[in-house]
Amino acid sequence: MAVAGDGHILHGMHFNHLDLNLLVALDALLAEQNITRASRRLHLSQPAMSGALARLREYFGDDLLAPIGRRMVPTPLAESLAGPVRDILLKVETTVQIRPEFDPARAQRHFKLLMSDYVSIVLMTKALPLIQQIAPQVTIELLPYSDRPWESLERGEVDALIQPTQYIHEGHPAEALFEDSYTCIAWQENQLIGESITLEEYLALGHVAVRFGQQRLPAFDEWFFDHYGHTRRIEIITASFSTLPQFVVGTTRIATIHQRLADFYLRFLPLKRVAPPVEMPHLTEVIVWHRYRNRDPALLWLRNILRQCVDSPPPQ
Repeated sequence: MAVAGDGHILHGMHFNHLDLNLLVALDALLAEQNITRASRRLHLSQPAMSGALARLREYFGDDLLAPIGRRMVPTPLAESLAGPVRDILLKVETTVQIRPEFDPARAQRHFKLLMSDYVSIVLMTKALPLIQQIAPQVTIELLPYSDRPWESLERGEVDALIQPTQYIHEGHPAEALFEDSYTCIAWQENQLIGESITLEEYLALGHVAVRFGQQRLPAFDEWFFDHYGHTRRIEIITASFSTLPQFVVGTTRIATIHQRLADFYLRFLPLKRVAPPVEMPHLTEVIVWHRYRNRDPALLWLRNILRQCVDSPPPQ
């Protein structure tokens, strides 16, 4: 049995005269706020989803979703139901999904992990070969960092997320995976950068920076220098860490990135590194999982694999 995101329905179950199928439908409707998208999410026909909405409206005595123009907007009652309904369904899913033991050699588990492309490069390039070797039927889905990662975790749409400690919220268990520090990279032939760089020289150079999501949130290095009143001349903005090193090649620009990421790209790009002109704090990446999955042996196995791979050499 699974929740709405997987398209499965609870069969023949009622509580207080409410068909529990309708909770799955309600969860999808409140998430999508659109009958067509909700029906696709559950692999139902649009008339079936419309019928479910009609029954929900009758049961609760409320419109739940009110049409305004071309949109459907949740009523105050619907907004108050959204969190508890999702919580109930997630409890059901995790209760029936968790097994007392996890045998990686035979398991067919599918993990959804949300992380930056930086973590994908420095950690998952090491972990995925090992996972295939130990657990050949386990599959991994790496999801890009979003504007609302915590919403994805709360809704049970991902098994875990990996992010820096400064962004974690209370309420869900977390553990440290690895630490990293910052360095600057430039093209090998860049004559403006020697073995060291002053703050004045650093600020005079053109910079390549990363910003995330629709809100264009800055990466830590941009926030750090802005916070201390050092305005950089950002000439190139990219949406991913993985493209950033390539955008300094053939230019006089500089980029401030993670040491581990620099180590990865220095193996095959014509780059050189130089220490930042000011001391920057270290970064700790943590893995966070939903509190309802705290006793999931499969997730415990995966976390152990990831920790094991942190300092292993990259595949050749």
